[in-house]
Amino acid sequence: MASALYPAYKELLLGAGLNLTSLAIKAVVIDTADYTYSAAHNFLDDVAAGSRIATSSNLASKTVTGGVFDAADVVINGVAGDASEAVILYYDSGSEATSTLIAYLDGLTIQQNPGNLTIQWHASGIFSL
Repeated sequence: MASALYPAYKELLLGAGLNLTSLAIKAVVIDTADYTYSAAHNFLDDVAAGSRIATSSNLASKTVTGGVFDAADVVINGVAGDASEAVILYYDSGSEATSTLIAYLDGLTIQQNPGNLTIQWHASGIFSL
């Protein structure tokens, strides 16, 4: 599966939108053996808990410049479990049933060392519109 923005998020952009730089945006690392992207998914509760390897704290140093969303690389401590092949970005509303899925990102550099996992975003940004 190639990387994609979730259609429900695109609808938000065309309507009221979500401010990526001021809201709680998190990354959840996914085992693709247990999760398959679907354009019908719109909230975190659509992503099976068993497919989630680790979840970051709020992304730091977020920027939106020239239509490109970017943030600081992420380090998640205390990670154990299956291999991870993808990341889902989402807005954390405090409830999985209303936490909007933003982007499914495939083909990232995800390095898992004993206990720590590092997500290195592409030098040109996380995604662009």
